[in-house]
Amino acid sequence: MMEKDAKIYVAGHRGMVGSAIVRELQKQGYTRILTRTHKELDLCRQDQVEAFFEKEKPEYVFLAAAKVGGIVANENALADFMYDNMILEMNVIHSAWKNGCKKLEFLGSSCIYPRMAPQPMKESCLLTSELEKTNEAYALAKISGLKYCEFLNRQYGTDYISVMPTNLYGPNDNYHPTHSHVLPALIRRFHEAKEQNLPYVTCWGDGSPLREFLYVDDLADLCVFLMNHYSGNETVNAGTGRELTISELTELVAEVIGYTGEIRWDPSKPNGTPRKLLDVSKSAALGWTYKTELREGIRLSYEDFLNNPMRAER
Repeated sequence: MMEKDAKIYVAGHRGMVGSAIVRELQKQGYTRILTRTHKELDLCRQDQVEAFFEKEKPEYVFLAAAKVGGIVANENALADFMYDNMILEMNVIHSAWKNGCKKLEFLGSSCIYPRMAPQPMKESCLLTSELEKTNEAYALAKISGLKYCEFLNRQYGTDYISVMPTNLYGPNDNYHPTHSHVLPALIRRFHEAKEQNLPYVTCWGDGSPLREFLYVDDLADLCVFLMNHYSGNETVNAGTGRELTISELTELVAEVIGYTGEIRWDPSKPNGTPRKLLDVSKSAALGWTYKTELREGIRLSYEDFLNNPMRAER
């Protein structure tokens, strides 16, 4: 168990996941949370990361920093996604190990699992067949991070764990018009369509893919729970175990936002993976389950979007 006054470093504290972990730690009474902005500490620079760890010696590390994006961003910047994520995570994990960090938790993504993995996807299906091409670079980087944690455990007896979340959404999401994920992108599109009184909104694909969504504060709750209650080489899936079609999601977002126009589909655009549902029986067996239902989560996210002064620039 993490002591309430332990030094805890949250890497990526300005991102959606990192900021939620900071909120959760504060809520639970942890008092010594270390954070650094990108300007203060560039995690892609090995010398800077080593100097930070040597000086601060954090006892616990949540590695939530990453270069992320949706289908478009991933396809257009494959090399950047691979390099930045690989370098960043290796620097942090290696420096944590060199400086005697008690426990590290690595945050990955469900895209690490094979494109055609049996559904729902168990943790054990990792590396059993080929990855989805549109985010292969990101997936390979994340697989390397979790494997490095596993190999440190096996070679040096460390207690480094990894968590693989499903699609996330919530406060501090990225609402960029082309570089965001499906749910924040839909929130922005329907908000703008409502404001401009547009008669219809065109969405990518045919609406058939199935997706699962986890509210980011629920993930943060699980992250702190696992840091205190789980040790092991195998990753832990973070999700709800429930799914809906992109078409159903789109209708739900339109409803919450109050857009009453028509929804059209453009099947010439890619659908992405046909189905991505995580098997969450492992986290359930440890005694954890999600709390926020999708409709309520979308309402909270929309509230955040409206209050987010950076939303137009991000």
